[in-house]
Amino acid sequence: MQFYAGNFLDGTLTGTGGRTYRQSDGFCLETQHFPDSPNRLQFPSTILRPGEIYRTTTVHRFATDRG
Repeated sequence: MQFYAGNFLDGTLTGTGGRTYRQSDGFCLETQHFPDSPNRLQFPSTILRPGEIYRTTTVHRFATDRG
């Protein structure tokens, strides 16, 4: 999983409702295969051949401990 925090946003991008995106205004959690997997034989393959189907599900669960 890759984490992106928007640290390079500089206020020049405008979003919905005319609001600008400033540095660290949001975050993104991106699921993906192992980094550099096409070049590492020991990593799972990322090749999808014609006729093959690729399905994936990502579930993010967040909880708090109020104990």
